[in-house]
Order: sequence, then C-alpha cells, then structure tokens
Amino acid sequence: MVERLFFRDLVTFKEVEIEFDKGLVVFTGPSGAGKSVLMSTILSSFGYTAQGAAALCEVTLKKPVKLQSDVYELEDELTIKTLKKEKLRYFIEGQNISKKALETLFSPYVQYLSVRDKGGFESETLLEMIDKSLSAKDKTFKKSLKEYKKRYKNYKLKTEQLAKIKEDEGKLAERIEFSKYEIENIEKINPQEGEEEELLKIKQHLSRMEKIKDALSHASEIFNYETSIEEVYRLLDKENLLFSEMMNQLRADFEDTQTLADELAEVNVEEVLDRLSDLTSLKHRYGSIKEALAYKAQKSQELAGYEHIEQDKSMLESFLQIEFTELNIIAARLSVVRQKEAKELEKILKGYLETLKLPELSFCFESEALSQSGMDSVDVMLGNSRTTTLSGGEFNRLRLALMAASISKDETMQGILILDEIDANVSGDESIAIAEMISKLSLVYQIFAISHQPHLSAKAQQHIVVTKERETSCVTVLDQEGRVQEIARIIAGENPTSAALAFAKKLRDFPKA
Repeated sequence: MVERLFFRDLVTFKEVEIEFDKGLVVFTGPSGAGKSVLMSTILSSFGYTAQGAAALCEVTLKKPVKLQSDVYELEDELTIKTLKKEKLRYFIEGQNISKKALETLFSPYVQYLSVRDKGGFESETLLEMIDKSLSAKDKTFKKSLKEYKKRYKNYKLKTEQLAKIKEDEGKLAERIEFSKYEIENIEKINPQEGEEEELLKIKQHLSRMEKIKDALSHASEIFNYETSIEEVYRLLDKENLLFSEMMNQLRADFEDTQTLADELAEVNVEEVLDRLSDLTSLKHRYGSIKEALAYKAQKSQELAGYEHIEQDKSMLESFLQIEFTELNIIAARLSVVRQKEAKELEKILKGYLETLKLPELSFCFESEALSQSGMDSVDVMLGNSRTTTLSGGEFNRLRLALMAASISKDETMQGILILDEIDANVSGDESIAIAEMISKLSLVYQIFAISHQPHLSAKAQQHIVVTKERETSCVTVLDQEGRVQEIARIIAGENPTSAALAFAKKLRDFPKA
C-alpha cells in the first residue's frame, strides 16, 4: 500500500506531497489539468514507464508480505526514489536499482489497467486464475498440479539431454575413431617416463666412445711404470699408500670404462636415434612424455564414456516414453477439474457481467502439446465474440469482472491496482456497475483511478482533485463538502445546478441540514 507520494518539477507541477488512504483513491479534475501526468509518476516509481518522471520523486509504501530480495535490503516500510538529471535513476531504500529490476520486483504487486491495454486474457493468465481458485479449495488439485510441474520440469531436462545425445550422434563415430587413433599412436611408441634422459646419455657416450678408447689406450701405459715408481718410494724411504690407492682407483675406472665400451659396442645406434626421434615427436605434440601419457589416459576414459552413450540414449528414450504417458494422465485429470471449475466461474461471472451490461462469458478449452501448465489452452468468448474483437471499454469491464470474481472470502491484501480512465465513454448504468465493481475490488487492492464519472468518485475512500491555474497544476485532497462540489462539477460542468448538487449529495449520502 502506498502511504505517501512526494515529487517536484514534473511538467506543470512545482511540488506535491500527498498522504494516501487505503482502498479506492480517485483523481478527478478538468481535462488537461495533469491527472495522467500524476498517475504516470506513480507508475514510473515502480519501473513501469520512464514517462512522467519528476526531477525528484519519493514513494513510501508498506512492503508486501511476500516481497523478498536476495540483492536488496528491504524494510517493512519502503522508500522508492527516482532522480532525474541527465538520465533517470532509481533507488530503493537508498540502494541503486535498475528500472528493469524495479519492475520485476513489483510486477506481482502493482497492476496497471489502461483502455489502450488488451492484455490479461492470454491462456497462461486464464489458467493461473482457474488454478488459483481451485488451489484455494481443493488440496488434491493443488498437490497434483505441484507434482505435474515438478515432473514436467524434469521431463524437459531429460528431453534436452536426449536431444543433445542425438545431435552429437553424427559426430560420435568421428570422435571414437579419433580417440582410438590417438591412443594407438601413443601406445605404438609406448613411452616411459625418464626413458629419454637415459637414451640421451647413451647417445652422448656413443658420440665420444672412439676418442675415449684412444685416450684409454694411451693412458693405460701408466701401469707399465707403477713398479718403478713404487721402487723410488721404497728407496727414498717414503710412504706410497696414497699412490697405491690412486692407482687402484684408476685401474677400477679404466675397467668400468672398458665395460661400458664393450656394452655400447652391442648397442644399435640407429635404434637409439629412431627411439629418440619418436619420443621427440610426442614431446612436440603433447609438451612432454608425462603429458602424452596423461592425454592417453584421458582419451581412454572418453572412449569408455562413448561406449556408454548408446546405453544412456536407450535408457533416456524408455524413461521419456513412460514419463510422457504419466504426464498426459496427470494433465488430463487436471484438465477435467479445471473445466469443471471454469463452469463454476462462469456462473459467478454471470451476475457481474449482467451488472456491467455485458453478455455471458464462456471458457473455451482446447488440448495442446504438454507444457508447464499441462495440456490445456484456454480462451474466452463473450457472447459470440472473442476478446480480440472487444472495444477497449468492454475489454476493461470484462477484466474487472474477472478480477472481482476471483476474490476469495479470506483474500488478503493483493497489492496496488492503477486504473487509467477505466470508466471513460460509458453510459450511466455502465458507470454505476463499474463503480460497484471497483468498490468491491478496493477491499483487497489499493486502487488509484482517474475518473470522469460521478459514481466512481462518490465510492472513493479518498478523493483528490487536480486543477490547473495558468501554467501551474495543483493537487487538493477534498473534504466532504469539497467532494460534493467536485462531483456536481463532473455532473453539470463548472457552474453546477442545484439539481447537480442535490444528486452529488445523494451519491455521497451527504447528511441533510
């Protein structure tokens, strides 16, 4: 419920502050005074339109009970501010918010009905109305609908998974062949971690072995002088232990070198070079031998997964076939109950429609492919006419009747309803009927309405007149006497007759002097 509106610098308005009552709030006043502009700024505060935005506008309202946000901190009493400089900016509780986010946040709680708008009779909207009515009194239906929607969501998910598998099927054989080719190439070489380093050592030794053997042959002559050197040490009476140890170590090293030379003589140099070439090609392709082995393991895992795809596809097809049958059964049950409820709603609507001077309404059900709502597609016929052929006035009277008929006895506050000249260009009887209908709706909505008819103005909990002097528009909340005067002006013009005043008092049930 909107409690306060403040704005300044809006077209012909300088500064306005209004505190609103609950229920029906009616704006009246001469044409061109600024009523639609004022209504636009209320709409703009909820992100509905950027037209009619004031330089500064603040709306204070009670937070709807179910309104929650994970993004914005919301108090029980909210303030929405719009600020217009170079561009229009929106704030909720001092927090920046985009126009789209603001509209999304309040769209369940703020409805706008305009003569120019012919929305609200889409199949989905009609089904929601019927389902809401049923869920309020039939727990079995509510449970079945919840089950259907949950299972249908899973059914759609599985259908998308199957479609992805089928889409990939054409590429599957190519992927399997490629994975096998990659695995075979690596397995053919069968690399081992650390192998390349060993082969490089062998290659290095092979490249130097002839020089080593020549050097070894010449160096081995040192052993021919070993006895003579030991004799020198003996004659000099010196210790030769260090010399002996050195010669023993030299002899061991020469023997190891000879053993290596003998082993290398058995090595096939071409095989070593070919092996190194194979390992180098793997390194160039995969980065390293370790990465090549990891890639082989990955492709082997993918290949195993590909082998299960056909089995997964078969299981999905079986599940979807069974689930499709089950969902159709549940949807058919929902449809039967819905059509029965629709007949009840037709009976309830009949009285409202008669009052509004409209023919009887009938719900037209057709079966369609399964969707989130079931198998039903719903349209309405007003007499022999589809809603698309109705005039703006007929259309909005029908919407009011549907809204009034859908109110339950224990209905809590539904939010805000904004009506733009809903009773324009209608007869006296139609005006009375519309006023009665809106008065009923005001029990569960805070309603802001622009009106040019006396009956709706008389029903208002709060009557606000918008006037314009020269180039400045003003807003006045009327008292009882002021309301009678304004209603009389609506009836008879700027200089109301005594008869118009008397009729205005009658409409307002004004106490006699």
